[in-house]
Amino acid sequence: MDDPLVIAGKEFGSRLMVGTGRHRSMDEMVSSIKASGAEIITVAIRRLDLNNPTEKNILDYFDWTRYTVLPNTAGCKTAEEAIFTARLAKEVTGSNWIKLEVIPDARLLPDPVGTFEAAKLLIDEGYVVLPYIHADAVLASMLEDIGCATVMPLGSAIGTGQGILTIDEIRLIIEAASVPVVVDAGLAVPSEAAQAIEEGADAVLVNTAIAQAEDPALMGEAFKLGVEAGRKAYMAGRIARRREAAPSSPASGVAASS
Repeated sequence: MDDPLVIAGKEFGSRLMVGTGRHRSMDEMVSSIKASGAEIITVAIRRLDLNNPTEKNILDYFDWTRYTVLPNTAGCKTAEEAIFTARLAKEVTGSNWIKLEVIPDARLLPDPVGTFEAAKLLIDEGYVVLPYIHADAVLASMLEDIGCATVMPLGSAIGTGQGILTIDEIRLIIEAASVPVVVDAGLAVPSEAAQAIEEGADAVLVNTAIAQAEDPALMGEAFKLGVEAGRKAYMAGRIARRREAAPSSPASGVAASS
């Protein structure tokens, strides 16, 4: 990999992470994730049916030698619930990676205090913690300081498809962060993923925009291309923003009318 995404010392070729929620069928889930080229897949542990070992669940539909499972604590309203779920996730998946979500709010906004408390304890227990947060540069720095492997600021509220409403705040996080910044939640179309990557975000996480698309596999592929285009643009270096217009053709040596 010429330009890998590196999280906790592990390299990935794709900068697109995808979720497994809200898909209409398992077939659509598998085909869209394959088309996306993603290597990291999030799974909501609390939403798995673990009481019936003979029944297939989401984990049974993927080759985990090919993908990295990123269990998440979706559905947890308190730090205590998130810690319990992270421990359960480790038993179920064998992975010490956890996407940390503490969301007590019906509007699905993350709790900064609960997230920090849970992250600190889980890091002390040896977990690789990827916390989902509001686009708060101060909180992002605090989470990095205690050892979080990434920070994952929202673009807009989960499932809204409003795109990136927090771009100025995300820029502040990117400027200060020494760990990967993953823009998570609210993205609806590939151009928004490209925008996040163009600004310097290291990756994006997308779920609903792919799962609920009319053609999820085609949308998964589209997000793959959007992320790739965004990264190429970032690496190429955009032109500076200017207040005044500047001619694209030379102003001197112009043929004059006789």
